[in-house]
Amino acid sequence: QVQLVESGGGLVQAGGSLRLSCAASGRTFSSRTMAWFRQAPGKERERVAAISANGRTNYQDAVKGRFTISRDNAKNTVYLQMNSLKPEDTAVYYCAGEGVSGTYAYWGQGTQVTVSS
Repeated sequence: QVQLVESGGGLVQAGGSLRLSCAASGRTFSSRTMAWFRQAPGKERERVAAISANGRTNYQDAVKGRFTISRDNAKNTVYLQMNSLKPEDTAVYYCAGEGVSGTYAYWGQGTQVTVSS
């Protein structure tokens, strides 16, 4: 079983930065693909960025060049550094971990990010 706890959300002005953290329990963290998703009011949840066990990353087009996903396996933590934030980045951000089936089976509770114009 894996438990995920996000932190680092908040209110920031457009152009500002935030760093989200996701602390994971469990011994198999380092072997799992981890990802950040977000869900804005009235919209479907969408994947923002993902990082594989070997460190390969991919990003949604809307955040490329502004967001960076990283992981520290020694600390069982995955991060999302968000720079040049825009009002359209406002959403609840969720950390997710891949399960044995290849789908995202583990989810955090979410952290609110609000970007004011």
